[in-house]
Amino acid sequence: MKARLFGTRMWCIAALIFAAVQVTLVLPASAQSWPNRVITLVVPFPAGGPSDVIARTMAADLSEKLGQQVVVENRAGAAGNVGFAAVAKAAPDGYTLLLGTTSVVNNRFIYRNLSFDTDRDLAPIALISKTPVAFAAHPSTGIKTIADLVARAKANPGKLNYGSPGHGTAAHITAELLQSMAGFKITHVPYKGSSPMITDLLGGQIELGADLFPTQIPLLKAGKYTGLAMTGKTRSTLLPDLPTVAESGYPGFEASSWNALLAPTGTPPEAIDKLNTLVNAYLKSDKGRADLARFGMEAGGGTPVDFKNFMAAEAAKWGPIIKAAKISRD
Repeated sequence: MKARLFGTRMWCIAALIFAAVQVTLVLPASAQSWPNRVITLVVPFPAGGPSDVIARTMAADLSEKLGQQVVVENRAGAAGNVGFAAVAKAAPDGYTLLLGTTSVVNNRFIYRNLSFDTDRDLAPIALISKTPVAFAAHPSTGIKTIADLVARAKANPGKLNYGSPGHGTAAHITAELLQSMAGFKITHVPYKGSSPMITDLLGGQIELGADLFPTQIPLLKAGKYTGLAMTGKTRSTLLPDLPTVAESGYPGFEASSWNALLAPTGTPPEAIDKLNTLVNAYLKSDKGRADLARFGMEAGGGTPVDFKNFMAAEAAKWGPIIKAAKISRD
C-alpha cells in the first residue's frame, strides 16, 4: 500500500515538473513571436494616391525588416472613416495597422456621428511624412502670386472661385486658413478627387486650385498653370522657384497633409516600440530620404509620444478653422 502511494506521489510530482517545463518552454516562444504571421496595413483611401504610395513603400521596408509580409489593404470611403473605423475596432494584437492621415484628426470636427474616437481607439506609433499644399491659378487670371490673389479677392469679394479635391480635405481647410489669415473670401468648388479638379483648372472652368503639392508638380513644372505658393516650412528642391506662403507675406504660415502609422489601442507596447524604431530608421536612411524627396514629401519621425502631441496640436489648430468655415458632413 505504501509503495503504491509512493508511486502515485512520484507520478504526480513528475507530471507537475513536466507541466512546469512545458510552460517555461511555451511562454517565452509566444512572447517573442511577434510578428509570426502576415500584418495588414489599412489605407483608408483608394489605390494610387499619395497615401497609398507611401503606404506601399513603408510596407515593403517593414516586410524586409520584420521578416513577415506587410500587406496593404485599401478600405476607402467616407473621407477615410471606413478605414479608420475598421482599424479602431480590430483586435489589438499588432497584426492590423493604419496608415493614418490628417483626416484621422480633423474628421471629428467635420462628421457628427463617428463610430470611433481617435484619441480613445487608436494608438500613435510614428509620424511618417508631411505633404504641403500648393495654390495655383489659371494663366488667364493674371494672378501670379499670393499678393495678387489677396488683392484681387479683396477688390472683388466673392467673385473668385477655387477648386479642391473635396469638401473637408487638407487642401480645402488649408485654403480656408489662408483666407482667415489674409482677410479675404473666395468661393469653394469641391470636386470628387484631384483629377476632375485639375482638369477644370486646366480648362479655365475654375480660376484657382488648391491641392497636395506632389499631385501638381508635373503640371507646375510644365507651366500648364501658374504656381502661386506652397505651404511647407521651406521651398521644395523639386520646384525651388515656388515660394512658400510664409515668404509671401504671412510669416509662420505652415500647413500640410500628413501620413502616419497607428494601431488599435491596446496593441502590445513591444510591437509599437519596434515599429516606431523601424519607421525612424527608414526615415533616416538614404533610401527613405530619397523616397520622400521623390514624392515631394517632408520626413516625419519621433517617438509615439511626439506623434500623440503632434495630433493634439493639429486638432487645436484645425478645429477652429473648420468650425468657422462651417465645414460639415453627415
